[in-house]
Amino acid sequence: MSTTISSKLMERCDSSCELCTTDEAVSAYAVSPKSNDVIENEVALCAKCLSIIEGAEAGDHWQCLGGSIWNAEPSVQALSYRILYGVKENEWANDILTSVELDEATIDWAVSAYQKAAVHLDSNGTQLETGDTIVLTQGLNVKGANFMAPKGTIVRKIRLVPDNTDQIEGKVNEQTIVILTKFVRKSM
Repeated sequence: MSTTISSKLMERCDSSCELCTTDEAVSAYAVSPKSNDVIENEVALCAKCLSIIEGAEAGDHWQCLGGSIWNAEPSVQALSYRILYGVKENEWANDILTSVELDEATIDWAVSAYQKAAVHLDSNGTQLETGDTIVLTQGLNVKGANFMAPKGTIVRKIRLVPDNTDQIEGKVNEQTIVILTKFVRKSM
């Protein structure tokens, strides 16, 4: 998302585009998923760089990122890395990516645009979401508890385990348990 450039950002970039450094900066671009709420999330861009980011043909324009990726600002590093990552099939882009060592948080910020959200699927391949009601498709012995959850047990208001798409959490017998998605069916 782009907005007008604040005086602080204009001062930081010395009125030049922070990517190509050749044209005058005309827009403040927030590097997603962050917003324009602080200058540390923004990059000052010229009209040409902004139009290419928004879908115009790049040609060989992005070869300029070999310089901007070394900028001291993490937002400029992240945007440069993100663009290069998107065209890494080009030898020159891959060479730039492999030549630079960035902070891991900056790289995570940069590649966040290419990562897909985790999708939890039930035994039938139906997508599960937090708050869904599911039915157990087989009896489950609950580890650490002295009961078994029988086949057909209804579990309401499940929660997705964010870092493991094979697991959800739900309450059975008033106890929160982890359930494997391959043993559940979404209730319609």
